Amino acid sequence: MTVRVLLVDDQPLVRSGLRVLISDTDDLEVVGEAGDGAEAVELTARLRPDVVVMDIRMPGTDGIEATRQITAAGTGSRVLVLTTFDEDEYVYGALRAGAGGFAVKDMRLEDILAAVRVVAAGDALIAPGVTRRLIADFVGRPGPAAARSPRSAEGITQREREVLTLIGLGRSNQEIAQELVISVATAKSHVARLFTKLDARDRVQLVITAYELGLVAPSS
Repeated sequence: MTVRVLLVDDQPLVRSGLRVLISDTDDLEVVGEAGDGAEAVELTARLRPDVVVMDIRMPGTDGIEATRQITAAGTGSRVLVLTTFDEDEYVYGALRAGAGGFAVKDMRLEDILAAVRVVAAGDALIAPGVTRRLIADFVGRPGPAAARSPRSAEGITQREREVLTLIGLGRSNQEIAQELVISVATAKSHVARLFTKLDARDRVQLVITAYELGLVAPSS
């Protein structure tokens, strides 16, 4: 099944590089391009892409606001944010806005394509080397209650707590299955129940919840 992608970046060269790379794949297709956040919101509503690859720093409506509007619209399009290691403040804002994943611009292009596939499949992805630091700092920072929306662990089983802890450590469903000696299908079922019980939109929110509940300690 082909993943339909919308590229959003104010630098034509970046869009061109991604477009050329995607054209060489069988399972990804660029359905549109936007040079700013406002255009991204408009095209997402019209084209309904599976994944919006979103830059952060853009003139006018930036990537954070565009992400917020896209996720609030309920079109089903998921957002993969492009960031750099020195843009933590922007990433925190994008987390709150509902982004489903974070890729770093200096990653290999092949890894960015892999990130698109992960986000399209409904999983969350945060670039290696950024995950724990970003989530730990995010959880430790004060923010509006409505934006933080801390969740309660009441109602989840001991096994679900174990699964949530591993999600907080960045484990995939396959890795969870291996560590808990269960099938991948069973791991997926536990994750699905956590989404429902914790009213979580995606895996990023489950990671945040694991930190908020103290199941995973911030790394030094």
